[in-house]
Amino acid sequence: MHTIGDLLRQWRHRRRLSQLDLAIAADVSARHVSLIETGRTNPSADMVLRLAERLAVPLRERNRLLLAAGFAPRYPERPLDDEALAAAGAAVARVLRAHEPYPAVAFDRRWNIVRTNRAVEPFFAGVDPDLLRPPVNLVRLGLDPRGFAPMVVNLDDVRAVFRARIGRQLAVAPDPEVTALYEELLEPGAEDPPGRTEASDVVIPMILRVAGRELRLFSTITTFGTPMDVTLAEVSIESYYPADARTAAHFENPGS
Repeated sequence: MHTIGDLLRQWRHRRRLSQLDLAIAADVSARHVSLIETGRTNPSADMVLRLAERLAVPLRERNRLLLAAGFAPRYPERPLDDEALAAAGAAVARVLRAHEPYPAVAFDRRWNIVRTNRAVEPFFAGVDPDLLRPPVNLVRLGLDPRGFAPMVVNLDDVRAVFRARIGRQLAVAPDPEVTALYEELLEPGAEDPPGRTEASDVVIPMILRVAGRELRLFSTITTFGTPMDVTLAEVSIESYYPADARTAAHFENPGS
């Protein structure tokens, strides 16, 4: 079992900070940081959280730091449909609904979809039922040949975007399940092209071929700004927008 000193040192190294860098950021002495890391002093819960804040440690891992230091976890983790999260859950539902007629999905830290809006549902029609059994994983849904992959014209581009995003995520907060997902679907191979094949002047679109039409979409990510619950801290909403007039017409005037 890792000590609080071991864990803080790991996070400091992950952030590429020296003990002095961390001490200055947290307004403590470098000697105090050294004493904590070597186990020669026991930090208070407030000190653990102060150092964790300066190290940008995710809430889930802050709880782990507190436990290692002998304190109770500070941040609860409740399902999104828990009564205590009713306002937040309603906010997620409102954002998804307000984005219609364009698609939007909410997913957790492991890219498992927790909610969608109605505009996403038609895309599930050709997906293998096995991929739609909970938890439905957004990365697997997008890249698996039984999912959306056959519809994605620029699959290499989309895979590269996922690879970059999840690579950054793992650099910030390692997770064994996300690492396994990366190794399964995103590990670079010799067959990967050296660069992107599709792009616009502003963003890399996702190009889908649906019913003989090419739909070009780009996305934005929304997160909660100041969460105090682990679940909320790990929820992201990805909203897709039409990248051209023909795509907009497809969603705004279905059947036309």
